[in-house]
Amino acid sequence: MSEITNFRGETLAADSETRGEAAARALILRVGERVRKARELKGIPRRVLSEASGVSPRYLALLEAGEGNISIGLLQRVAEALDHRIEWLLGEDDPWTSDALRVAELFRSATADTRAKVMALLAPQPEASARRNRIALIGLRGAGKSTLGALAGKQLGVPFVELNREIEDHAGMPVNEVMAFYGQEGYRRLEGQALTRIVATHDSVILAVAGGIVAEPDAFKTLLSQFHTIWIKAAPAEHMARVRGQGDMRPMAGNPEAMDQLKFILTSREALYDQARAKLDTTGQSVEQSTADLVALIKDHGFLD
Repeated sequence: MSEITNFRGETLAADSETRGEAAARALILRVGERVRKARELKGIPRRVLSEASGVSPRYLALLEAGEGNISIGLLQRVAEALDHRIEWLLGEDDPWTSDALRVAELFRSATADTRAKVMALLAPQPEASARRNRIALIGLRGAGKSTLGALAGKQLGVPFVELNREIEDHAGMPVNEVMAFYGQEGYRRLEGQALTRIVATHDSVILAVAGGIVAEPDAFKTLLSQFHTIWIKAAPAEHMARVRGQGDMRPMAGNPEAMDQLKFILTSREALYDQARAKLDTTGQSVEQSTADLVALIKDHGFLD
């Protein structure tokens, strides 16, 4: 910094402007990185995000590269299209790792009675006590979560629950209708409520969740803190073959790039799935063998002790 030459503060102002420009640049880079990460974790192509937000693909590309000085109004539209609060894109804390952001969001939306109970109960507790005997199976669709979870639960004498079935029972309609009526935001709200109910009513349970839940910071934090998580894995080709074997042709219908997209989603979510406390690869395994392996894994890790 050059020497101050008068009493008007020109040099100090210039230095302050430089720091401000650096902070603004850091913010633009941070926002771009978070938009890109949120989009990739959800498996949303840039053109789809463009259509949902009304922001051009070129502008989105600049934004993700840290070159787009986007207005607050447009950023709000991008955040809504990604089903995230704008604070997650702007704040200094990483929304995928920040417990403070998750607690603050839940606390703001809670009733006065719930807030009082939270204030009374907030205290450290052992991780094992928080998770109790609850197990959550995570992983991409087609890995075998529902099939293996139901069979393992029967063998171990533990209730099995599918999170989407819980949402459907509470909403009184299938998940696809929930999405049509309430959109992503409504579905995520019901998803969070369903998780809260399961934690409150089950000290012992095997839960199968949708593959994309790991891309939702709040819900994934709940899983990691309240359940022993197991990543059920499979090779991309087996994921696709199993889904088609269930009679669902949507992954391939009119989409020659479906396999490449599946591999991309797996790669982009791998670091999140890898946060699970245990992993089970079902590639090339029969249902019977995979079930036996899952039961053995649960016993070996003491998840039901």
